[in-house]
Amino acid sequence: MPKPPEAGAQAPGFTLPGLLLSASDGAAERRDYELSEAKGSPLVLVFYPGDDTAVCTKQLCSYTSDLDRFKELGATVWGISPQDLDSHEAFARKHRLAFPLLADTDRAVAKAYGIAVPGLGLRRSVFILDADGAVRWKHVALAGLTFQHSDTLTAQLAALRG
Repeated sequence: MPKPPEAGAQAPGFTLPGLLLSASDGAAERRDYELSEAKGSPLVLVFYPGDDTAVCTKQLCSYTSDLDRFKELGATVWGISPQDLDSHEAFARKHRLAFPLLADTDRAVAKAYGIAVPGLGLRRSVFILDADGAVRWKHVALAGLTFQHSDTLTAQLAALRG
């Protein structure tokens, strides 16, 4: 199995189905998200084990609450987990999540990022990519019972700006 990409390495490319709830009318826009389309600005990839689980809910709700802080630093946030789009839509609606949730149902992307755990899913992980798609910071949890707070992530994003 591959190891997580090191800082400075290009992030493994991917295309995944995802959805984003509209802030205005709550409609779910479903489309494919391609990593290469995010180039030009920083991207925070949030790999989380499961929709509507305690720690994942707390993590993604906190990132939604702080989304303006990410946007002020020019960054977007994408959440990725093994559940399908129907699960993601129910989760996003229930908690009013305001960034795209991508479905890595076969865990191919988790494997490419070296965070898949056979029989268990994936390790809770965050990768911050720069405008060129290179990994600039990462955190791969061993147990996944806690998560990286927005303060940590926004500090890393601010450091990208120099």
